[in-house]
Amino acid sequence: MSVAKRNCDDRKVTTHRLVEMKQRGEKISMLTAYDYSMAKIVDEAGMDVILVGDSASNVIAGNTTTLPITLDQMIYHGKSVMKAVKRALVVVDLPFGTYQGNSKEAVSSAIRVMKETHAESIKIEGGIEICKSVERIISAGIPVMGHLGLTPQSINRFGTYTVRAREEAEAKRLLEDAHLLEEVGCFAIVLEKIPASLGAQVASELTIPVIGIGAGNGVDGQVLVIHDMLGMTDDFSPRFLRRYANLKDVMTKAVQSYIEDVKREDFPNEKEQY
Repeated sequence: MSVAKRNCDDRKVTTHRLVEMKQRGEKISMLTAYDYSMAKIVDEAGMDVILVGDSASNVIAGNTTTLPITLDQMIYHGKSVMKAVKRALVVVDLPFGTYQGNSKEAVSSAIRVMKETHAESIKIEGGIEICKSVERIISAGIPVMGHLGLTPQSINRFGTYTVRAREEAEAKRLLEDAHLLEEVGCFAIVLEKIPASLGAQVASELTIPVIGIGAGNGVDGQVLVIHDMLGMTDDFSPRFLRRYANLKDVMTKAVQSYIEDVKREDFPNEKEQY
């Protein structure tokens, strides 16, 4: 059994426990999952937070952006994950078009996610422009995780996946948005692809947890897309990504061995038949 698993606190992770973790300086671990089998592995390994990310649009559906995935599809993935998870806090992304510019639609989308998936919280992207939606969702009793910096649902506005908030004006606006999201009631914020110094500043100024993806090690926790972290993809190599395995090679070799065994009539053998 791994050290991480042995030291794992088996109590259910809640939004309140994440704040406690920040207060005592314990880093928060977070990974994506989109299906029952993967979520079961991640949860049993001792993960603190599982994000049912709209990145499913990329790694599951093969789209080039997160924009095409629908609310129904996110609910499907959320349901699958929730059936497996016992300990981790589960956060479900609200997809593009389900909350921007319409706070009434935002709360309706969030309520659907909570009722149909049984998840414990939702995540949405943006700052001041989505604060009315955040307030309305929270007023319905639904915990909200914010997301600032590089926000993939706005990629057509940005036009690039380069590091955000390098310039003073954008960094100031991000810091203001982070404080605003805390003030309206977000329980945590994800910061994506920003300078490490800015990530550390945001984390030091907020009382809620700040979880980074390409935001340096001065934040309160880290999140990665599990397919990238496990090396199931090899066409995406940003600086912030550390591959902890090379499952693409392992899986490819296993599939090739299976093909070879079938072709030469070695599978199934006598012990593998009825």
